Amino acid sequence: MIVRHALSTLLAAVLVPQVATAAPAATGDEAWTLAWSDGFDGDRLDPSHWTLADDCFGGGNAERQCYTPDARNHSVADGMLTITARAETHTGPAWTADQRTTPEKRAATRTGEYTSARLTTAGHAAWRYGKVQVRAKLPTGQGTWPAIWMLPEGWDYGPWAKSGEIDIMEAVNLGTPCAACAGGVENRVLGTIHFGGEPPRNRYIGTDTPLDGAIDGFHVYEIEWDETGIVWRVDGRLYERREPHEWHTLSSDKSGAPFDRPFHLILNLAIGGHLPEGRNLGGVEKAGFPKTMQVDWVKVWQKRGPADRAAPGNGAAGGKGH
Repeated sequence: MIVRHALSTLLAAVLVPQVATAAPAATGDEAWTLAWSDGFDGDRLDPSHWTLADDCFGGGNAERQCYTPDARNHSVADGMLTITARAETHTGPAWTADQRTTPEKRAATRTGEYTSARLTTAGHAAWRYGKVQVRAKLPTGQGTWPAIWMLPEGWDYGPWAKSGEIDIMEAVNLGTPCAACAGGVENRVLGTIHFGGEPPRNRYIGTDTPLDGAIDGFHVYEIEWDETGIVWRVDGRLYERREPHEWHTLSSDKSGAPFDRPFHLILNLAIGGHLPEGRNLGGVEKAGFPKTMQVDWVKVWQKRGPADRAAPGNGAAGGKGH
């Protein structure tokens, strides 16, 4: 994720754990239409679908990786996208592309301890409401932070977090010791929304849930989102629901804002940062690299017509980040 203005970490706001028991936001699967998908066929990313980040910004969370467009950090083969994080020193742009607004920022560089990849559909595709599903296999190890998430395409309500953020799935330190987890091993994924104002007036709420089955196997991560709320599922199991009365933006009194605008999709694998380094064993375990996050497919379903798909745009504005 990216930051243009003041920052805060994932730990700076109040998390409200809550297990959902309500019905999904929408029903009637027969009404869903496949609006967009990528099965990662061929031997390279589809440039009409994805843009690769190239920066050592650290996401605003003191993450240790540089994101590169290099083939060493992402590949497409056998119907699979693989994002690879490597333990290697790399020097690159200190700021994300949208933050390079002055000659000094355009010239600034930073060096990271790891390299990885971050893909976004910003400027290519964005959606208001629908069902987003991603089948993925996550890395294990202290300091790993894979994420599947969404940021606003137009930033209509202003910089992060006024325009919101939807985290479909985040996982930190999978497979490491965890006293609160079944079997004593970290096996949880998180679903979260960010909203409110610019830091320090940003807020978030979310829930974590254990993965069923192997933590290093493939699972389907999903949100279903409409004007009545957002629900999160793993492998079809609903574990969280959020409704409009639970969120807000300081930029509008409109019910549903800021999650009533088109959002684009992001896939990335971060290494380190406040959230993973503050949990489990602490820090980043340097052994066991490279680490990989694999994505089998992405599917976006909608019940509405083309009016709910955003026109392509640059998607560039403030946000916080992985």
